[in-house]
Amino acid sequence: MLDPDKFGTLTGAHRIWSIAAIHGETQRLRDLHAVLAERLQPRDRVVYLGNYLGHGSDIIGTVDELIAFRRELLSVPGMMPQDVVFLRGAQEEMWQKLLQLQLAMNPPEVLTWMMERGVVATIKAYGGAAGDGLASARGGTVTLTRWTSSLRYNMYGHPGHRELITQLKRACVTQDGALLFVHAGIDPERPLDTQRDAFWWSPGGFADLKEPFGNFRLVVRGFDPDHGGVQVGAYTATLDGGCGSGGPLVACCFDPSGQILDQIEA
Repeated sequence: MLDPDKFGTLTGAHRIWSIAAIHGETQRLRDLHAVLAERLQPRDRVVYLGNYLGHGSDIIGTVDELIAFRRELLSVPGMMPQDVVFLRGAQEEMWQKLLQLQLAMNPPEVLTWMMERGVVATIKAYGGAAGDGLASARGGTVTLTRWTSSLRYNMYGHPGHRELITQLKRACVTQDGALLFVHAGIDPERPLDTQRDAFWWSPGGFADLKEPFGNFRLVVRGFDPDHGGVQVGAYTATLDGGCGSGGPLVACCFDPSGQILDQIEA
């Protein structure tokens, strides 16, 4: 049994819509949602594969749109809260770690590493400045705690943002164990419930998986560091079209066996 606080489980799914990394591209997300709303069928389920934050120019609008569309989905007869799953991406993982940066061994080094990987846009979105963060990190625990607390306070000022960010799942499975949805990858040498950082910082070789991972027929990820578009192999599928880096936002619809039935690009 997987911990329901960490893993989503889709039950009774007729089809599963999976949305790739968004990276603060609100208009692309709105356009995709508009098409998706027209194509939804009874017993469809929806999985967002992480990286809602980071890189893009409208992170606040993106999270607002995710919250609003979830509310719209839950108004569909038969749709339950557990039928819409949000995974934690690398950007959300960094953001949660950043809000506790004062606990890190070397805060300036950790913050610099995060800034090089896209967290600057999220800091700005929630009213902060990366330069102030670095100065605070060098200034000591009290100064740094004051800075991270201001970011947390600003995030709490946006209705629903705290709830969404703090309730993200590490991965999602279908009830029959056929499909596994992750953010960036897996370590094939480790069991599902011990993957930890492998979900966000893929150890590599995902697309070259030579055998099924556990009993799963297909592992689907929403972020590819190379933004290589939709790629489907024997045991894996990658959906990243490069949203946030000039490419489209991609959503694919899978049947319970892992076949792609439909695709949206916005």
